[in-house]
Amino acid sequence: MPSLIAVPIMVADADSALADANLARDHGADLVELRLDEFFDGDNAPEVLDLVEHTPLPCIATCRPTWEGGQYAGDEDARINLFERLIAGESPPRHIDIELAAFDRTPNLASRLGDALAAPGDRAPSLIVSIHDFDARPPDLTRRLLKARELKIARVIKVAHRARSLRDNLEMFDLLATRDRPMIALAMGEFGLISRVLAPKFGGYLTFASLRESSTTAPGQPTVRELFDLYRFNSITPETSLYGVVGWPVAHSLSPHVHNAAFEHAGLDAVYLPLPIAAGGNAQDSFTSLKATLLELLGTPSLHLRGLSVTLPHKEGLVALAREQDWRMDSCAARVASANTLTVRPDAVTVTNTDAPAAIACLQDAAIDPAGSRIAVLGAGGVGRALAIALADAGAKVFLANRTAERAQAVADHAARLDPPPTGSIEPMTITDVPTDAHAYINATPLGMPSGKNPEDSPLADRFIQRLHPGTVLFDTVYRKGPTPMLKAAHDAGLRAITGLDMFIRQAAAQLEGWTQRPAPTGLIEQLARARLED
Repeated sequence: MPSLIAVPIMVADADSALADANLARDHGADLVELRLDEFFDGDNAPEVLDLVEHTPLPCIATCRPTWEGGQYAGDEDARINLFERLIAGESPPRHIDIELAAFDRTPNLASRLGDALAAPGDRAPSLIVSIHDFDARPPDLTRRLLKARELKIARVIKVAHRARSLRDNLEMFDLLATRDRPMIALAMGEFGLISRVLAPKFGGYLTFASLRESSTTAPGQPTVRELFDLYRFNSITPETSLYGVVGWPVAHSLSPHVHNAAFEHAGLDAVYLPLPIAAGGNAQDSFTSLKATLLELLGTPSLHLRGLSVTLPHKEGLVALAREQDWRMDSCAARVASANTLTVRPDAVTVTNTDAPAAIACLQDAAIDPAGSRIAVLGAGGVGRALAIALADAGAKVFLANRTAERAQAVADHAARLDPPPTGSIEPMTITDVPTDAHAYINATPLGMPSGKNPEDSPLADRFIQRLHPGTVLFDTVYRKGPTPMLKAAHDAGLRAITGLDMFIRQAAAQLEGWTQRPAPTGLIEQLARARLED
């Protein structure tokens, strides 16, 4: 049975709830969940019954108490009476959701609901018994699940808790694999999207999706449009291949939009998801997080993980992990010690770097031949490291500038140890020492990134940019809606510019070709990426 999509509606009044229910139907949802927490006041049961009767889709009736993360603070016996009346009504809901904890608070609850459900009639709702934790994974989750399974009146069991990392989703998939009846198993929060989108892959009874971003009833809930239009929810099967973008943060990434569309264009049974892996307090902590998560994902055959895009801050960590695990590596990733792509095939795991070739191609399009050119790379992190060494390999004189010169010096020292050595050179320095006579300046820092800490900052001061030669090229690896602060200053100074979107399009196309072994629809990627930024 395909997984269903239920749209939660926090009921404030009947008219707006019905309007949203009609909109959910028009969007293609299968069910609505009427969240009655704030609407039911203990005395208006007839209004609730009337609302349920006129809802245009089958519904789940939920009145979540405050002690389970909801808004209902009224009398518990009145709430149970409401459920009994809903069960006995002429137009009952498809499901009633009641918390497992309610059975401890009201010892005769199972018998009361059981008697109501056993009454004559063929339209009785089925009972969803739910377990929630909005803060973390419940330490006694196994015990709670066993207790829920003991309730014979529970026709569906629901588990929803906040995920601590992507790995918590894997436990949800294991629960679905061992279910003894229809089950909903969802991880909440920014790490939990994968459990919501992949419900059809693992046999989840349903997933929840909001009508709009502003009306989510649980953290990490996608919208209905995202499920259908972005992730092609109805096309996901147990055999669907998984791809994704790994990094921190990844919510801003264009990658899901272009790669999912490219998979659809090619007729591939695949889905591409944001896969956040948190940055640690230092490089070693970030590597530990990346290693633990990737190895567990790769060790879960039922995921069918086939490829990953890897972004900040894990590009250098990916190469370190590849060396530790003896994975294959392309020459660029090996030389620059930074990679942004992982490909999984039955015979091997391979890591590659598509950033550096994409950047060099962008420069060449702007009539900058790296051989013999003077190029300033601003930032010595994963992207800057890769670009500096690749440009030096291509014969450029690279000025590698970082906030602290030590990190830039470490990159230069690494390049000096390569065999064969680069044909060009790398001169480490601080940002304040960057010369004004370079042919191109490349921002390889997060400055200007809309989801970063400094969205309105540039690595180069406007007054510095105004002193540059008219033929100078400014290249920002950051992409965003509208120009970044550095490229805005370049435009004001009449200088040529290369956007991060130009680089993104090239590297995304190269990733697709590596994963699928077929030509990438570069025109489609460019069209979607530009349209998304302008949206």
